[in-house]
Amino acid sequence: MTNLEQNTEQNTEQTSEQTSVLITGGNKGLGLEAARRLGERGWTIFLGSRDEGRGRAAAGKLTAGGANVVMVPLDVTSDESVAEAVRLVRKHTDRLDVLINNAGAPGRVVAPADATADEIHSVYDTNVYGPIRVTHAFLPLLQAADHPRVVMVSSGGGSFAVVTDPEQPVSKMHELAYSSSKAALNMITVRYAQALPKIKFNVATPGEVANRAFAATDMNNHTGVLTVTEGTDSIVRLATIDADGPSGIFVDRLGPVAW
Repeated sequence: MTNLEQNTEQNTEQTSEQTSVLITGGNKGLGLEAARRLGERGWTIFLGSRDEGRGRAAAGKLTAGGANVVMVPLDVTSDESVAEAVRLVRKHTDRLDVLINNAGAPGRVVAPADATADEIHSVYDTNVYGPIRVTHAFLPLLQAADHPRVVMVSSGGGSFAVVTDPEQPVSKMHELAYSSSKAALNMITVRYAQALPKIKFNVATPGEVANRAFAATDMNNHTGVLTVTEGTDSIVRLATIDADGPSGIFVDRLGPVAW
């Protein structure tokens, strides 16, 4: 068992009913599955969803399964929406134990020669500015927690080591927006971790880099060979690390990923 797995096991012994988590993009895919798994631990789930109807439907399913869920209308590209989300969460709690920045946009996979600043900006608004916007807004609630954790959901495509490996499929996916946005998110996470040592900031990718495998989600038209549950293994593991766990690391479900 790795140190990270040991930390996870130890953390499950804590009083889970007092643990709260906000998950952006929580109405489907990896976000919804992470919510389901953490809800089974007795956590309070603040389910962020840009589409309020889909969010309420997803929250209803989780609630029917026994989870304690509060649906939070949340568009990570909107300052006003994020501010309203903070107000809503504050009505239920005076602290936030875990933030999972899961909401992401793939872009249109535009070839580098055809990519424009507008194309890059639209992806960065969700994948880079979004996590910054949400993290900044929720920092006071995170800092009020005894053992706060932030999980950034990235991608192997954000790793220079992966993208420059000719054996990796992503090395042949010629686009600028998505991979560069995830590389930026990785750096942002490290800088947060260095500057705010009382909060655990870590990066998860839902794939298996060594096996060149992806989790099946809407983003890849469900062509991935890993299940959505397997895809959330790294996310859940980082969300449940204990106070002695690592900060500023990048992992998939098998272990560390090279930057």
